[in-house]
Amino acid sequence: MSTGVSRGVLLALIGTLVLTPDAMLMRLSGMEGFQMTGWRGVFMGTMMVLAWAAVSRDREGDIARLISGPGLLIVAAQVLNSMLFCLGIASAPAAMVLMGVAAVPVFSAVLSRVVTGEATSALTWAAIAAVMTGIGIAVLGGGHGDVALNWAAATGAVFGLGVAFVLALNFVTVRASPALPILLAIGVGAWIAGVIGWSLTGVEAMFQGRVWAMAITGGVVLPVSFFMLSLAARHTLAANVSLLMLLETVLGPLWVWIGVGERPTVAMLVGGAIVVGSLTVYLSILRRRAALIVPR
Repeated sequence: MSTGVSRGVLLALIGTLVLTPDAMLMRLSGMEGFQMTGWRGVFMGTMMVLAWAAVSRDREGDIARLISGPGLLIVAAQVLNSMLFCLGIASAPAAMVLMGVAAVPVFSAVLSRVVTGEATSALTWAAIAAVMTGIGIAVLGGGHGDVALNWAAATGAVFGLGVAFVLALNFVTVRASPALPILLAIGVGAWIAGVIGWSLTGVEAMFQGRVWAMAITGGVVLPVSFFMLSLAARHTLAANVSLLMLLETVLGPLWVWIGVGERPTVAMLVGGAIVVGSLTVYLSILRRRAALIVPR
């Protein structure tokens, strides 16, 4: 594994860990789906665009690349990602939404093959299979807890699958078009989602609930995590980035349990342990392979 790939894996790992409290903060806000979309979009979009304005060395060129096909695709993916995730968290158990998001590596592997022609290694496919087994146990295993498999849970999983697809599309597009201004593209997408959320909710209703929770996740958690995850996709395969994102599937529900008392089932804890164990083995193998590379 090259130094660039190692950097990409590290960026993806840090970005995912920063992202894990997101669902808990959304639950703590006590807001509806489009209301959360509005606040998250405004906070995240503002932070991302300000960061872009501060670091960009070619603003005119960045804007030109933004309105290209790949740039607009990133913007659209961010809009859909924000709306689908917020609607899912507002209408279904957070754990089930995150379980749906677990399909990201599968979508990434397929899209990478189609869009960039990059093949996913046998090791990565094995890790995906092991992780998806853990996810399957978590979703279908039953058990006692506050989260049960019902219509609301199934709806949440469907929203999560939608999020998984647009996230994979984002990672693959960024890898295929490395010159894209990530901060600007994601920021504009977040702003558009925010405007939609405010328009559908109304100004008065927007201030119901705990705005501070949205300020933390929209102003800190999301900008940092999404920038690092998207940047990671420039250095390593999209499938690797999305595979590491599955840590959120395990740690996210635990944060929700700690923060708002929504207990996961025993099966979810067992499945989560399989996910973490599989990723630990996968990363250990990647690290050993990197150690075998002798600089010339």
